[in-house]
Amino acid sequence: MKIHIINGPNLNLLGKREPEIYGKMSFKDYFTELQFKYKDVEISYFQSNTEGELISEIQEADNNVDGIILNAAAYTHTSIGIADAVKAIETPVIEVHISNVYAREEFRKKSYISPNVIGIIAGFGLKSYDLAIQSLIE
Repeated sequence: MKIHIINGPNLNLLGKREPEIYGKMSFKDYFTELQFKYKDVEISYFQSNTEGELISEIQEADNNVDGIILNAAAYTHTSIGIADAVKAIETPVIEVHISNVYAREEFRKKSYISPNVIGIIAGFGLKSYDLAIQSLIE
């Protein structure tokens, strides 16, 4: 099984950015843990702060992996382009958020991506990615 994780803007700052919300571990360190835990799964990772690069990555991953885990970060609430890219592909996508977006600012409660994914996991910290992998495997 092949799973591709795609992270959006500012997630390269995990471990530094608002640790009270996002935790103190970098995604790079967490990704290493995921690879160790899921040795039988080929997990790849891409991060960009640029909307167009995220759209291209979603399109390129289509039919090349068994599932996509997408944390579009702030673009979740603003990007019709990313939503359209997810809608256009055949590969199943799970939307992931580290924080509970529904317990935060009002603008974070609207996702343009949610209607186009098979499921949403939010609020479990970095473990949200682990839960998404488990969901795709099962």
